[in-house]
Amino acid sequence: MFRVGTGVLAVFIIAIVAGIAFELWRVSALSRHAFGWRFWLTDVWDPVAGIFGARTFIWGTLYSSLLALILSTPIALGIAIYISELSPARFQRPLVFVTELLAAIPSIVYGLWGMFVLVPWVRQLQMVTPAWLRATPFFSGPPFGIGMGAAALILAVMVIPFSSSVAREVLKAVPQSQREGAYALGATRWEAIRMALFYGRTGIVGAVMLGLGRALGETMAVTMVIGNTPQVSLSLFAPQYTMSAVLANEFAEATTTLHIHSLVEIGLVLFVLTLIINVISRAFIWSLGRQATSKAPAPAVVPATESA
Repeated sequence: MFRVGTGVLAVFIIAIVAGIAFELWRVSALSRHAFGWRFWLTDVWDPVAGIFGARTFIWGTLYSSLLALILSTPIALGIAIYISELSPARFQRPLVFVTELLAAIPSIVYGLWGMFVLVPWVRQLQMVTPAWLRATPFFSGPPFGIGMGAAALILAVMVIPFSSSVAREVLKAVPQSQREGAYALGATRWEAIRMALFYGRTGIVGAVMLGLGRALGETMAVTMVIGNTPQVSLSLFAPQYTMSAVLANEFAEATTTLHIHSLVEIGLVLFVLTLIINVISRAFIWSLGRQATSKAPAPAVVPATESA
């Protein structure tokens, strides 16, 4: 009974995912028939003219998530390493509490903080940026403050507690004998920490991918600071758009059937991208696991005469 019950729950989770995919596919039928693959490749988003393309939103989602990952990963790993390897015991519990408290803050609160604190700071940073640097594609644009840079920063802050918590648990799971063996061989403390990181690299990659998944689906905080302008740009200061932001902004105000189906297809695109990224990350984690297994030394076989 217990085996059947847990099996039914596992199948139920898979059924929920399949049901979401089916419903998104069904409700986006009009948009898929009208635009086909051009929906993924077109930049124009004009509800008045009835022309819809999701490339700008796909770009904004992937670009902001990648920037957030680049910014958050070193900080998250640094927090995890300090708490698990370097921090005195009396400081560990307060640091863990404060780090995990960041994950409990609602998205809208992050958005308000971004509007009143982060955006003015980014605007000041734009104004003091040298002219020769503002002439490059990555730092061009007017000093509005809202844009891709502010969105990436707020996403990085929101991702850090998730990645650091999982990475910390991974480092705690590394057997203490691994560190003791490294010290016995004359390793320094930094070398022992590097060994622990290498031992738990599979779980650390999983922690980073968990943060990426968190960044891909974030809505309200990004909507409030990214500028919500559908354009493809490398500039960190240019206002741009994400898929979740356009869904939050336009779904309640969509009047035509084609507009609604196009928004649902954006949800389908976000669903597919999330699945693709998770499959890639899972394949990478499996490859690391196989490498670790293949490099493990084989058990010594004692001849029968010796054992006798």
